[in-house]
Amino acid sequence: MKVYLATDHAGFKLKEKVKDFLIREGYGVEDCGAYEYNESDDYPDFISKAAEAVSKDPRNNKAIIFGGSGQGEAIVANKFSNVRAVVYYGEQEQMPGLTREHNDSNILSLGARFLTDKGAINAVKLFLAAPFSNGKRHVRRIEKIKKIEEKI
Repeated sequence: MKVYLATDHAGFKLKEKVKDFLIREGYGVEDCGAYEYNESDDYPDFISKAAEAVSKDPRNNKAIIFGGSGQGEAIVANKFSNVRAVVYYGEQEQMPGLTREHNDSNILSLGARFLTDKGAINAVKLFLAAPFSNGKRHVRRIEKIKKIEEKI
């Protein structure tokens, strides 16, 4: 599995911490930027690169994207077919794993303004470790999502 990372200035520091963690854990990581802190950068420029990579091979690629809230970043990512990006900014610790199991989500969008480094790394661990359940109802729902994508 390859893990793509992307952020704007608001998530830059957290992205660097998560990148260090993923590399230490032996994941294949590709950083899609931002490569330096720049207060005037725009998240679509970076998020779109990670989302496109996941879109091309959603079975083998995942992404962790970062922003202030993570909301705008998820909106950008979800414009790509085969992408199911979800936002996490704390509270329900089981959510990153459940969204993989039930929704076969493949991009986790982290709200850097709401998470500690430890909370973000824990969410990434849960997200990357959880498999899709392949439960009948979950497969049926994902197939319906794919049909909607085909119409757009």
